[in-house]
Amino acid sequence: MLFSDASDSADTTQPATVDAAEATAESDCEDTADPDNTIEADLLESLAQDFNCCATVATNHGPPASSGQPQSVRSPSPDPGPPPSVQSEHSNSDGQPQLIVNTFPHGSPGAPIPDSSHELFGSSIWAPFRSQCDWEVAHWAKTWGPTTSALADLLVIPSKVANNLGLSYCTPKELNDIIDKELPGCPPFKCQDLTIAGDTHQVYFRDTLQCIRSLYGNPEFARDLAFAPERHYVDHRRACHVYSEMHTGDWWWAVQMSLEAHRPGATVIPVIISSDKTQLTLFRGKTAYPVYLTIGNIPKDTHQKPSHRAQILVGYLPTTWLEMINNKAARQRALGNVFHLCMRNILAPIASYGETGIPMMSGDGVWRRCHPIFAVFVGDYPEQGLVTCTYFGQCLKCTVHRNNLGDYSTSPPRNYDEALESFRLADGDVLPFHAACHEARLKPTFHPFWEALPLTDIFVSITPNILHQMLQGVMKHLIAWLTSAFGAVKIDVRCRSLPPNHHITTFVQGISTLSQVSGLEHKQMCKILLGLVLNLPLPSGEAPSRIIKTEVFIDLGVREHLNIPKVHSMMHYKSSIILFGTMDNYNTEQTERLHIDLAKDAYRATNHKDEYPQMTTWLERHEKIQQHGTFVTWRQQAQQETVQDLKPNGPPKPVPHTIQMTRHPSQKADALADFIAWINHPQASATALRALAEDTLLPFRSVPVYHKIKFQRDARGRVIPSRFDMVIVHGNAQVGPRIAQVRVIFQLPSKVIHQVFLSPDIALPTHLAYVEWFSPIPTTPNSNDLYKVSRLTQNGWHLASVIPVDSLFSSVHLLPRFGPETSEWNTFSVLELCRSFYVNPFSNRDVPASW
Repeated sequence: MLFSDASDSADTTQPATVDAAEATAESDCEDTADPDNTIEADLLESLAQDFNCCATVATNHGPPASSGQPQSVRSPSPDPGPPPSVQSEHSNSDGQPQLIVNTFPHGSPGAPIPDSSHELFGSSIWAPFRSQCDWEVAHWAKTWGPTTSALADLLVIPSKVANNLGLSYCTPKELNDIIDKELPGCPPFKCQDLTIAGDTHQVYFRDTLQCIRSLYGNPEFARDLAFAPERHYVDHRRACHVYSEMHTGDWWWAVQMSLEAHRPGATVIPVIISSDKTQLTLFRGKTAYPVYLTIGNIPKDTHQKPSHRAQILVGYLPTTWLEMINNKAARQRALGNVFHLCMRNILAPIASYGETGIPMMSGDGVWRRCHPIFAVFVGDYPEQGLVTCTYFGQCLKCTVHRNNLGDYSTSPPRNYDEALESFRLADGDVLPFHAACHEARLKPTFHPFWEALPLTDIFVSITPNILHQMLQGVMKHLIAWLTSAFGAVKIDVRCRSLPPNHHITTFVQGISTLSQVSGLEHKQMCKILLGLVLNLPLPSGEAPSRIIKTEVFIDLGVREHLNIPKVHSMMHYKSSIILFGTMDNYNTEQTERLHIDLAKDAYRATNHKDEYPQMTTWLERHEKIQQHGTFVTWRQQAQQETVQDLKPNGPPKPVPHTIQMTRHPSQKADALADFIAWINHPQASATALRALAEDTLLPFRSVPVYHKIKFQRDARGRVIPSRFDMVIVHGNAQVGPRIAQVRVIFQLPSKVIHQVFLSPDIALPTHLAYVEWFSPIPTTPNSNDLYKVSRLTQNGWHLASVIPVDSLFSSVHLLPRFGPETSEWNTFSVLELCRSFYVNPFSNRDVPASW
């Protein structure tokens, strides 16, 4: 989570400080702050942060002021506005700040249209199929089943499978007719011919408005749709603004304000478009150019799951290179014009309803006046440059010169009105048109597709991209620069010495030798990169603190310049988050996965000749089957009113055998005796408890142990596999959270419980953990914005305790404090050999950036 104080400037985002309970230990001493030997962690922290969470920045925004007429939406300026009409508080049980929600105070956004209804259920769940068997065979045949020829052979075998099973079809053709004619689904594809330099090319696309209706009216999304903008805060003064979903951003608020000023009751539907070429074959060079659509009303967690089908394929653009045009500049200009012509035809249905609105029914049967408005374009830098008609190497959002991208100075944003004025000259003489585009530093494109879209500013609609910009762009460059500056050997040695943790990937061979690194691998490198270079001297003998200053890479000969658009684009991340919510609302990771289902799998289902008509037909039938399957499941749950059984939380079942504790058995016995004394005498002093523990007799020599414990689920709801590693232990009012290493998870033998505990009424924890303690977490970080901890020892032994498993909050990763004696360290011994560590705030989102 990104935090900043209320006094932060508009161009910076600083981690907020969370007060922790004071805790001290003799072994916990802070490093002496040395300005010449300090690496500021701000840049690396911004790279390592996982953006799949909510962002919190300091603002004083109220509702933006309304304008006279609906117009292109710019970055809304801060305006206190009137007080909110509704304020609600959302409590949070996981330790996060309490969320305060302010709803939109004007008009009636998202209001239903009166006297609207529809029939929810028909006569048969399985219709248009005869029975459950009839439907399941059809579902199997189109989802997991054989080829068309094999299915035909199955249906005509002498045993008359179709008759015995009561199927409503006897051939694959009859099944296809039922799917095509009787099953509802997304709108069908249309084909349009384009003649370019004498050659004919096809573009396949759907009715965009009907695609939006399909998403908006999906019953699966009905409970989670957002119909009105909100503003989320963590304080009653509304000084700390939280951004997460798209409806918490300022763009939606500004658009809603503009629409409500003229006709109350509008429901904004933010249209999110993404496109990217993908390879269909490895050796034959065939490519596809899919265009995807989704709406911002659907939560981002649903967007990220392809199985929910929250993204719709709305078109296949031509993939021609126009080789018949010999002049390179003319060919590139023609390709740009083709792209914008196709996109203009695809988005034409929504251009007429952005301001006036159109009635649409959501999945719960309620009609609203909806305004589909183009909000965000998602794509890699080349795609975004094609959309904005900008030249390669320029910033897509501001007017900074391409030779000054590395200066990181604030420049005015691109002027959308000036761009429109330039492109309106396209129908006149060529020379004035080209001159106007050159003055605006834009490519002379014949009527860009966004020219006629209402309430749109294309330069605002260009958003950051976690996968291609951050992970495969900035992170890729940064790793190469650091490896070149410090030396690959030193980086790899440190990488091989990091302790394991299930939140990070262990690169046992280092990171410098990897090739074809994926975005997921770069994401994992973000979590450990700061630890790999912390206090590592430069080969030139200069202070490592210089590495944070980007010009040092030029001084070291690593780079000739730093005018890289993807690096410069980080300056615009904060503004995009404020406008459209966190970056996982518009990430190309989602569309990369869609390429498999909606392009590659569709191509494999064809005979590879004249493939696009076959691909579109296969996709339509596949979508209808999947949609009907979801509908059938929904109908069954609605009629039966079943409640799904939830798996019980807690540790797994005990193993059928016991393992004797052989590592420091006396220390484990002492810790267990301390725990028993504390349970029996909770009010006793520490000295008394020590005496009572010495008199405690343990009537057993072994205990049942567990080999894993699962803390909680990840962002996708999956159980995280756990291991014996470092954990955060819950604190209390006197002692804050602590770091410990889990050694054993066990429970006491049931036969002896009554012998060691005095009262039968004592509430005993079922599962216990033997942990070894680290020093208390300091109240303030060191000069690197990291918190240093070290092992606690007593008489040469690790200080240990037995604690209830319920007090373990989350796993945590520690970064070793490397020094000259680290050559013997490895991933298995570093926790024993290293004396001090830094708490890694990037490995796990449950680990706070400040304590």
